Amino acid sequence: MELGLWQVWEGGWISAILRGAAITIALGMASMAIGVVIGVGCGLIKWARIFPLMLVVDFYTSVVRGVPELLIIYLLFFSSVEFVAQVAAAFGYEGLAGNGYAFTIAVVAIAAISGAYSTEVVRGALAAIPSGHIEAARALGIPGRRIFHRIIAPQMLRIAVPGMNNVWQTTIKDTALVSVVGLQELMRVAFVGAGSTRHPFIFYLIAALVYLAITLVSQGGFDWIERRLRPRTRK
Repeated sequence: MELGLWQVWEGGWISAILRGAAITIALGMASMAIGVVIGVGCGLIKWARIFPLMLVVDFYTSVVRGVPELLIIYLLFFSSVEFVAQVAAAFGYEGLAGNGYAFTIAVVAIAAISGAYSTEVVRGALAAIPSGHIEAARALGIPGRRIFHRIIAPQMLRIAVPGMNNVWQTTIKDTALVSVVGLQELMRVAFVGAGSTRHPFIFYLIAALVYLAITLVSQGGFDWIERRLRPRTRK
């Protein structure tokens, strides 16, 4: 055990793990940001029952939630990497597919997954808003845009935060799946380190602790957001 820890320190694996953790966080944040945009747009479509866009959104969420996340990553990556490599080579950028494409396709895949689950969170949050609030605003003659910004959006945000917390935690864990496309994120670094030093327990334990640290810090951030959005009652 002590020898394994010494190899991790002396072999420069600590810095590699930190770089992998940084890539994991960047990948998770980029995917979550895009997923939230997708979720809000698709959630509004489902809530407002806009036909036929609602059918498209239903198909998207059903497929993504019904197919394993790893399979989605495989389908997106291996169905396009050869084409991208050929196009990049034609323009003299042979290293493009190996360098930036893995990260790009990872963001697209995980954002698609995050967006599908965010859609249901947003739709549920909108459905939880008391219809009387909206009806009262309409009765007072408040314009529809102001109703959305002043009544619907604030309540939707407050109700959706706990669900978005769950989506974020899942998104961070889903980043481990993109190690199959060669992206040097945290799980990939742990896998390479475990194979190089033949101390898999130590590397996977370190990776688990880093993932746990990320999720605990994230949980604290979402708890703070929930407290800030909580309605204040006058005493």
